[in-house]
Amino acid sequence: MFNKVDGPVRLADRVAAMLTEEIESGRLTAGDKLPTEVELVKQLGVSRTVIREAVSRLRNAGLVEPRQGRGVFVLPRRTRPLDLEADGTLAKVLQIVEVRRAMEAEAAHLAATRATPADVARMRAALEAIDEAVAAGGDGTDEDLAFHRSIAESTGNPVLVSTVRYLGEVSRGGIRVTRANEARRDDFFEAVRSEHQAILTAIENSDAKAARTAARRHMKQAATRLQKADPEFWDEAERLAVDLDAGA
Repeated sequence: MFNKVDGPVRLADRVAAMLTEEIESGRLTAGDKLPTEVELVKQLGVSRTVIREAVSRLRNAGLVEPRQGRGVFVLPRRTRPLDLEADGTLAKVLQIVEVRRAMEAEAAHLAATRATPADVARMRAALEAIDEAVAAGGDGTDEDLAFHRSIAESTGNPVLVSTVRYLGEVSRGGIRVTRANEARRDDFFEAVRSEHQAILTAIENSDAKAARTAARRHMKQAATRLQKADPEFWDEAERLAVDLDAGA
């Protein structure tokens, strides 16, 4: 069915593009089952890790659905969600940061006008969880997402909450790359802690303007830190951008 994929450059991207073409061309239609992981490995001549990465990208794009114990099936054609799958390149991760900057700034602005003491307590607990995760050797990605989600939840706007949650989940790879970069240098890590605290303080003080400014500054500085990363980091970033366990 498929020809072997060779070459050292971004195999998962090439496999994902090949499978996407099969679906969008109609050669694979809604309800069809993809070849098994073992079959794809044999047909394409790539590793199981590459296949898993490629299928994960198709799943995040809303093209396929893994079904426990049955395989991976093509979904009916529909309006495709935004392509926010991080591919480990600087350009794509920066694009995700730009989207987050607009969303997070408005969420922080609204939170400052609506957050209750209980909401603020949840935000503070989320920041403490980031520190604990990093101290335990993790990158704090999930905890970082929880902090920003707690801000959205405090707005009382379910549409905003759903949007921030969706944005966080589909751009998890980009956030992981950002966190990994920040963990490489103490000054980056401390800067992030300070920026998060500034957002929390503004919300706690009900200062909507300061909250929006702090959130925008946090995202702007995240982009600056990424641009300062050395080439060796970006060689590793492609691997970091993929959440192999997602949907497993």
